[in-house]
Amino acid sequence: MERDTIPPDVVVRRLPVYARSLRYLLAEGVRSISSQELGERINMTAAQIRKDLSYFGEFGKQGIGYDVERLLAQIEQILGLQQEWPVALVGLGHLGQAVARYDGFRSRGLHIVALFDNDPAKIGQAFIEGITVQHTNEIAATVPVRNIRVGIVAVPAVYAQEVAHTLTSAGVRAILNYAPIVLQVPAGVWVREIDPVVVLHSMTFYLARDASLQRD
Repeated sequence: MERDTIPPDVVVRRLPVYARSLRYLLAEGVRSISSQELGERINMTAAQIRKDLSYFGEFGKQGIGYDVERLLAQIEQILGLQQEWPVALVGLGHLGQAVARYDGFRSRGLHIVALFDNDPAKIGQAFIEGITVQHTNEIAATVPVRNIRVGIVAVPAVYAQEVAHTLTSAGVRAILNYAPIVLQVPAGVWVREIDPVVVLHSMTFYLARDASLQRD
């Protein structure tokens, strides 16, 4: 893949799913797998997996399949996981505290190095790994000094846009947003939204449809 060529975002979103599945396979002692077998594990077609991977080069051999360890290493390199990414977390309510304590970040190349909140009772307190909670007005000064490019927003919706603006102005280029609002960010900034209510509503549609069909 050329350095200035970016594959479709839907393909990029699937790469971490492939990586996660490959890690499970290694843990199970599986050393080689076909695209068909991998597809069965993640409910995708073998053709789609091969097409996705083709954006980044040639992987595997026809009739032999993929070397699981090698493919995982290649995908992790594509995702930039050969380095550790410093992360800023803004918002230490119940949700933010749960996110901060999640062990999976550090083991996957993401390290929370700065915590921010505007609650006087939390500011100055040591939290995970002894990190001191800072006031949100310190975001602008802290982000460039710590070379933070990734931010997590776990504040109420009313504050989320302002926080996103502060983060991006300071140099953050990727935001994981837990606030129930669609953030407006400058070009070149990537945002992923996590709203459990929206996800559940996308499923209650099918439940309501099934119930309606049963009544007819």
